[in-house]
Amino acid sequence: MKHKEHRYIQPQNTQEAMLLIQKLFNKYRNAPLTNELLEYHNNLIYRLQSDIKDEAIKENNPNQLKALASMTEIMRNWTTVRLNGQPFNGKMRHFKLVTDGGLKFERNIHKINQTTSHRGSRH
Repeated sequence: MKHKEHRYIQPQNTQEAMLLIQKLFNKYRNAPLTNELLEYHNNLIYRLQSDIKDEAIKENNPNQLKALASMTEIMRNWTTVRLNGQPFNGKMRHFKLVTDGGLKFERNIHKINQTTSHRGSRH
């Protein structure tokens, strides 16, 4: 085989294919939206709905079909959110959307001679 034929990853079942697409989606979910990225994303959605869905039906696994449907819905929602110019906060984990909850602030706790909560209020 030539080197170019070894370039693509061939998943063995639908689980592997869905994990691969999930990993790719999580890599580009916050990237700037370009025509190439949108075309690539739509190609992944098409693959989910055609090849991978057909294989999931052949495997006769209803849980896999549910995960496939939720994954496709998340990816379509990403398209609408990003086309509206809004950031997509969240990532895909176990074929479901997990939101990161926005900004997190760390609290620095100091113990300054307080007896109740051990938190001083350094003003």
